Amino acid sequence: MTGLLAGKRLLVTGVLTEASIAFAVARLAQGEGAHVLLSGFGRGLSITQRIAGRLPQQADVVELDVTDDSQLEGLAPVLRERLGGCDGVLHAIGFAPEAALGGNFLQTTWADVATAVQVSTYSMASLARAVLPAMESGGSLVGLTFDATVAWPAYDWMGVAKAGLESCARYLARDLGSSGVRVNLVAAGPLRTMAAKSIPGFDTYEAVWATRAPLGWDVNDTEPAARACVALMSDWFPATTGEIVHVDGGVHAVGA
Repeated sequence: MTGLLAGKRLLVTGVLTEASIAFAVARLAQGEGAHVLLSGFGRGLSITQRIAGRLPQQADVVELDVTDDSQLEGLAPVLRERLGGCDGVLHAIGFAPEAALGGNFLQTTWADVATAVQVSTYSMASLARAVLPAMESGGSLVGLTFDATVAWPAYDWMGVAKAGLESCARYLARDLGSSGVRVNLVAAGPLRTMAAKSIPGFDTYEAVWATRAPLGWDVNDTEPAARACVALMSDWFPATTGEIVHVDGGVHAVGA
């Protein structure tokens, strides 16, 4: 078997539609020789199972709710059983209640903020802790973020959660390095994914990228972000950890 990820065993979370970055990662990873296991949970589990059949090779799906300690505790044995271990994980998990988005920043209750932070931030540490026993030879944990260095219209507490995710990734990189596990994030520009549909005024982001991206930007093309994820899960970045790779057409680097 040949390819950038030949023989790699990967867990890919967050596949809900073919428009998702996670789906593109799974598709490209299989094309590069990886064995891919998907995860889903709740009402979305059946959707993930159906979408799994649209990959180049049918992928198995495991149920995983990152807020359920019992499912997290059982993840490593499942990875060993179905993949023989794990070499890489894509963390493509994020959620904020409607009240935590849309311009109600000062009115959002702690209960809603707590949900956003647990699912979108703390889950990366939870997932890392759960998969570590199956990553006996080290590996790569890659997450997805949206540039959290500034405040965005309507993004509100999800922006705070993403800032926490970026910090969490750095601390994970510090603590998992001794186990040979690299931890990095890909900061993608705005894409028309399921997550984007929950952001009020998403068209505002499209307008910004259309005028400011030096390389241009296609809100329907998930492949550039997915390629970055695949590259980070390969052996071509053996000494890169705690990094945020921007795949946004260059918007993060330019002013008004």
